[in-house]
Amino acid sequence: MAATNTIITAILDALSPGRRRARPAGSAPSGPASGYPGDFRGRTTLTYAPHPDNIADPGEVVWTWVPYEEDHSEGKDRPVLVIGRDGPWLLALPMTSKDHDRDAAQEADEGRYWVEIGSGGWDRQRRVSEVRVNRIVRVDPDRVRRISERISPERFQAVAEAVQRHW
Repeated sequence: MAATNTIITAILDALSPGRRRARPAGSAPSGPASGYPGDFRGRTTLTYAPHPDNIADPGEVVWTWVPYEEDHSEGKDRPVLVIGRDGPWLLALPMTSKDHDRDAAQEADEGRYWVEIGSGGWDRQRRVSEVRVNRIVRVDPDRVRRISERISPERFQAVAEAVQRHW
C-alpha cells in the first residue's frame, strides 16, 4: 500500500505543477512571509480536488502563517481552507472558530462575510468554524505546517458559491 501511495504521489507531483508536500510538524517557518505579493484579487476556478497525500489541495484545511489584512508584515498561525492555486501560490480562505452569526450585520458593514463549515480536526476543541469568503490569501506551499483534513464536497460547494457571490 505504501508503494502505491508513493507512486500515486509521484504521478500527481509530475502532473500538477505547484503541488508541494506539507512541511513536517514543527518545521514550517514562523513569522512574516517574505515576499508576500498581497491578497489575491483576481478570478479563479474553485475546484474540489483533495488527494490522499501530504500535499495541500483544494478542499483541505491546512495550518499556515496568515498575514493580517491591514499589515502583511504581521500575522499569525491559523487554519485556512485551500480553494485553488495562483501560479506557485495556494489560494486559501482564513478560518475562525468565532461565531459571526451573532454579529453578521456588523461584519457585513465592515465588509467581511463568513460561511459556516462545521467542526473538524483542525480545532482541538472541535468547535464549529467559519471561513471568510471575501478574503483570499496567498499561501506559500512551503509554509504549510500541517494538513488537517478535508471538508465534504457539499460544504466546499457552499463555500465556492459564497465566494462567487461576494467576490
